[in-house]
Amino acid sequence: MSLPHDYQNIAKVLGSSTLYEASGLACAVDREIRAVWKGAFIAAPAYPLQCSPGDNLGLHLAVAKAPRGSVLVCDTADFVAGYWGEVLTVAAETAGIVGLVINGGVRDIAALEAHGFPVFARGISVKGTVKATTPSVGKPFDFSGAQVSAGDLVVADEDGVIIIPADAVESTLREGQKRADKEAVFMARLREGQTTMDLMGLSLPEEHA
Repeated sequence: MSLPHDYQNIAKVLGSSTLYEASGLACAVDREIRAVWKGAFIAAPAYPLQCSPGDNLGLHLAVAKAPRGSVLVCDTADFVAGYWGEVLTVAAETAGIVGLVINGGVRDIAALEAHGFPVFARGISVKGTVKATTPSVGKPFDFSGAQVSAGDLVVADEDGVIIIPADAVESTLREGQKRADKEAVFMARLREGQTTMDLMGLSLPEEHA
């Protein structure tokens, strides 16, 4: 995947909502997968993996295998347990992993925030996991409503998580900037006193005419 050198800054300024709209794609992840600490942000290439319910061996393997600069995108079939905590965070930081998006649970939230390690998860749980199976590491799959393959761009912030296919990243960033520029003009006109009804060409229903 070829990305602009400042794609992370572009993604942070534009945000997940603008990029989702600009993409025109079904790339939004289930809204229940949220930041586990306020202000967490990710814009990085995906490294996908799947874990069996209550088993986090795949995460340990992914930390060892994923390219530096990757965000791990982990499916657990909605099973919420403490798949990830401070130990894996330290291992991930050392390996150059920049974040985690998991359709499952994590723990050690205060430690994750102290490390500044961005995590987006379905839930939080003190329960531990076993280490026995590795269903899928590095292979594409449907992740909570969005397809994910290695190298796709993950953008995650307080609005949610999106996964942009690698071949659509450049066009999405470009269209996102156009959308942001258009909205800036729109906001300026609102401050001048124009209404959303006028600017959007909306008409009143008959009962309000």
